[in-house]
Amino acid sequence: MRLSTLKMGLAALVAAIPALAFAHPGHEHTTSFMSGFTHPMGGLDHLLAMLAIGLWAANLGGRAIWAVPSAFVGTMLIGGALAVAGVQVPFIEQGIVLSVILMGALLVGAARFPVVACAGIAGLFAVFHGAAHGLEMPLNANGAEYAVGFAAATALLHVTGIGFGIAVARFQAPVVTRITGSLIAIAGVALALA
Repeated sequence: MRLSTLKMGLAALVAAIPALAFAHPGHEHTTSFMSGFTHPMGGLDHLLAMLAIGLWAANLGGRAIWAVPSAFVGTMLIGGALAVAGVQVPFIEQGIVLSVILMGALLVGAARFPVVACAGIAGLFAVFHGAAHGLEMPLNANGAEYAVGFAAATALLHVTGIGFGIAVARFQAPVVTRITGSLIAIAGVALALA
């Protein structure tokens, strides 16, 4: 059982690796879907937040495993649509960095709230991530394809975090989750100071 969980997490990580090669400008030949897919992979802030959401959901267990990431992806799409529609979402960059710091802190503290509250926290952070994706959509991109791309990448990163969290739980090593959370929070602080 432990080996299959580890294999699932590793498979998700390996599946994400090709996208990292496109995670920077200069790939004009990519489709709108690939432009959207690579966007969350291109920034450490997005990567850390998405992985942390999945890890937190796995740590919470039960319905949170699907509810928290689903709330994030759904609300992120709304944030992206708001940005594309020209609605000003204030403090986007600060909200993204704050999401990294606070998600790390939630992991360090092994924070447990009702599932609805956890989904709400994830959804709040997702608005900022979605608005950033929407604002940075290439002008020639098909909006729907781009949105499906960044939603798919986000879900893949969540699944990777969930796989890691399940593997940690199987090995009964909660300290690994707390150490990972502290590293995420520290990286968030470094991003804030950069």
